[in-house]
Amino acid sequence: MADRCTETATRPHGDRDSRMGADRAVGLGSPAEPRWRSAARPRAGTPRGRAAGRARSRLVAGAGLLVALAVAAVLVPWLGGLDERLVDYTAVRLPPSVAHPFGTDAQGRDLLLRGFAGLQVSLLVAAACAVVSTLLGALFGAASGVLGGWPDRLLMRVVDTVNAVPHLLLGIVIVALYRGSVLAVIASIALTHWTGVARIVRSEVLSLRERTFVDAAISGGASRWRVLRRHLLPAIVPQAALSTVLLLPHAVWHETALSFLGLGLPPHLASIGNILGEGRAAVLLGSWWIVTFPALLLVASALAVAGIAAWWRDRALPRRRSELGL
Repeated sequence: MADRCTETATRPHGDRDSRMGADRAVGLGSPAEPRWRSAARPRAGTPRGRAAGRARSRLVAGAGLLVALAVAAVLVPWLGGLDERLVDYTAVRLPPSVAHPFGTDAQGRDLLLRGFAGLQVSLLVAAACAVVSTLLGALFGAASGVLGGWPDRLLMRVVDTVNAVPHLLLGIVIVALYRGSVLAVIASIALTHWTGVARIVRSEVLSLRERTFVDAAISGGASRWRVLRRHLLPAIVPQAALSTVLLLPHAVWHETALSFLGLGLPPHLASIGNILGEGRAAVLLGSWWIVTFPALLLVASALAVAGIAAWWRDRALPRRRSELGL
């Protein structure tokens, strides 16, 4: 009897030791390294480790490039000591050189100063468009998700109606009514790009409404607006902020397209679109640098924001986060 009791008492320990040995053999963890810790920090060389490394590389490259462009956009026009609108007909269409690294345009204006001054204007206008568009979309999406019923259906039909109209065409109509107005450019972009944000916020609110803490708040007597203000809005802020970052490069391209067509910012403002619009005829004369360098600044800014947005999206979405082991 004593031998049987001893065998029964020692059997779980033997099973536990065998399971721990099997876990060590397949790399599932050890007493010194718990399983949750090894899963949270993927090892280098594994697929999850390589994916996490690529995500961090995109963040570093995008943030570094964006900071460099922003600093240059502020400092280059200031350190240049010259007005980017200064005309010099003795230096018309000069190729890149030491005196003019980006060359000059058809009016003899230095493209280095004018390019970075235009980038500064384009980024400021795009940031204003992205913020206004995100606020409008978040308001529509949150109201639609909280109210439900016929208000939800009505607001979603408004979103479908706006989506049915081509964005560029609607933007041209708005800008044509107030030609040369910066506020008209911001309104034309913001009023045509808020629908995607509204759908994202609405889906997030509908998902949060099924959570336990929302049910508990409603059971405790909280009104819909109190639940929205205290529980839902803090939860959708990360999605709204990510939407703002994703809208930024799109707004830059949209503003550039309107200015390139001569319907965007006033001609005296040095935006990327105005520079490209003024230099398109010079390309046929062999002055390739008038279009090339401003276009490179535009592409670089879009790629920088896209790199940061990709990393942020991987961190914000649970499915992507589990795949990357973040």
